[in-house]
Amino acid sequence: MIIKSKNIYLPTRVVDGFLEIEDGKIKSIFNDFDGDYIDYGEASIIPGFIDLHVHGYGTGSFTHEGDVDSLKRMAESVLTQGVTSFLPTTGADSIERIIEWSNTVDEFLKENYDKGSEVLGIHYEGPFINKEKKGMQKEEHCLDPSIEVFNKMLGNLDISKVKLMTIAPELDGAEEMCKFCMKNNIQLSIGHSVADFQTIKKMKDYGINGVTHMYSGMTGFHHRELGVAGSALYFDDLYCEFAKQTGLTVLPEALDIAIRIKGLDRITLCSDSVGLAHVKEPFYHYIRQTEFIPDGDYITLKHDDGTVKKIDRFSMEDMDDIEIGYLTSVKNLAKNNNMSLRDIIKIGSENTAKYINVFDRKGSIEVNKDADLVVMSKDLDVLAAYVNGELRYENRNL
Repeated sequence: MIIKSKNIYLPTRVVDGFLEIEDGKIKSIFNDFDGDYIDYGEASIIPGFIDLHVHGYGTGSFTHEGDVDSLKRMAESVLTQGVTSFLPTTGADSIERIIEWSNTVDEFLKENYDKGSEVLGIHYEGPFINKEKKGMQKEEHCLDPSIEVFNKMLGNLDISKVKLMTIAPELDGAEEMCKFCMKNNIQLSIGHSVADFQTIKKMKDYGINGVTHMYSGMTGFHHRELGVAGSALYFDDLYCEFAKQTGLTVLPEALDIAIRIKGLDRITLCSDSVGLAHVKEPFYHYIRQTEFIPDGDYITLKHDDGTVKKIDRFSMEDMDDIEIGYLTSVKNLAKNNNMSLRDIIKIGSENTAKYINVFDRKGSIEVNKDADLVVMSKDLDVLAAYVNGELRYENRNL
């Protein structure tokens, strides 16, 4: 298969040319071709986004439903956002529940599902987090790190599929846990933590390489104690993961401070969405000032201003009223932080692939890498998405 665009974003330049795709890989890149091809004209072709922290989105929720069918729906939903690969993300819950999540990922991967975004493995955001910074996590399930508990959490899932784990490094047992993860090539991220500067300085030697949802769920900067946020800014090699770029959770100016200090090379983007359409019990979202009430195949939204709306939980057409997706954050970065498409590719594809150790095959458009491609309009709308060389999404509304 040959596809063409006047704007193909390669790692160091934008070219007007052709991509040849074969057996799921980018076989070649060239300027001239005399034959049949798919022409995307002025639209940009970029490497697909990688969401390293996503609990649910759209028509499916790994967190709230947790079965293989919901993960399939979620994989199809995130593809509409330009996300061609992702890490289903857990939370602090009972060990039995975490085992169920692990087994779901294992079963999903063994099915080789080919209709949505690719699941690269799992991100454990809990249970090894500090209850003092639990946020929306369940306090009773925040545990001290334990290799024994971790091995139990895996269920049937091979440890090689654990790509990322959020941990509070100040907890008892964290040093042993981090050393274990480093030996098993599991990336470690500080999150839901009150760790001080000296603890982070020490634990960096044991594999900690980033922070989860920068500024949120962590101690802030103080001139006599840098805390987690200050340490993340101070250490050049720590990645800062940013979520939900709406201007509500993290101000654009706060993101800009991190970029000014660290540059773009250590910034990653994620959605941290949860699939609010699939809550099992009535849930009040204090930021959106909305109560979410499950009602069979529907969800009722009761807003604080008195408006009420009932929508289909399985219809992507209604999801803009539910939760911010990855693509909205992308557009907000362009609008609020004046980021170019090149900048967005850097933090949404390239850096993320490097951080979770899949850059050998993901994160950039290069020969022999997976043909994970997004066709994007000048307004940053997703027109089409390819996963491993297969066209798996086309936007029929544009």
